[in-house]
Amino acid sequence: MTEFGEESPTGSEALSLRIPLGMAILGSLMILVAIFGTVVAVIGLAMVVLGTVLSAPAAPARGWWGLLAAGAALSIAGALVSLGAEAIGGLLAVAGGVLALVGASLGFPLGERR
Repeated sequence: MTEFGEESPTGSEALSLRIPLGMAILGSLMILVAIFGTVVAVIGLAMVVLGTVLSAPAAPARGWWGLLAAGAALSIAGALVSLGAEAIGGLLAVAGGVLALVGASLGFPLGERR
């Protein structure tokens, strides 16, 4: 049971949730570190969005997925805003990356519950 009274994923459900959340975590780190350039940041953004979409069917009604989705939306907004105002766009992208990283980390299944 999770903190919201929902069952934690086990077995193949946990594996199918680990892959998209792992993508979102890696993508968030690629956005946050930002030492590899724009191309890697855009790939990171795509990984966050894809991880968010793929984890949606296994997501609880409330909780970590809301953070992940808000982070993905802020990261997209940051990328668009940075085309006109780089500083504000960068701040939005960092805020989105942090939210996505926290949401994906909270939702990541660590192992089977007994």
